[in-house]
Amino acid sequence: MKVSTKGRYALRIMVDLAENAGAGFVPLKDIGERQNITIKYLEQIISLLSKAELVKGARGNGGGYSLAKKASDCKIGEIFRAAEGEVDVSSDEQDNGKCLEFWRGFERAINNYIDGQTLDDVVKSRNSRRDPSIWIL
Repeated sequence: MKVSTKGRYALRIMVDLAENAGAGFVPLKDIGERQNITIKYLEQIISLLSKAELVKGARGNGGGYSLAKKASDCKIGEIFRAAEGEVDVSSDEQDNGKCLEFWRGFERAINNYIDGQTLDDVVKSRNSRRDPSIWIL
């Protein structure tokens, strides 16, 4: 199973918004420059995140996007489902359901993992790798 660029970029956008939460609304142009994502693709993804009520937007001077809720309340599963749809690892039709329980278990494991991780967890993980005071030499 592979998460598409849409899902990966959605997560990157949300991390960017979380890391810049103190700046108020963040213009797409700024996100695009930091994340090296075109404005056109950003607009497509931000629309999906907005429909899922994960981000909120403001127009005009000082406008842009911000998180719709705290990073600690935003599950990674919500972000992936907004961008990719439901996780579906259904079994191959050729196996006539012989491995159905395996595929159901695999799908449960994936959903449990992505729903057990928050946006705040990802941001903290990224920041801890950047902090040289915690590096072990």
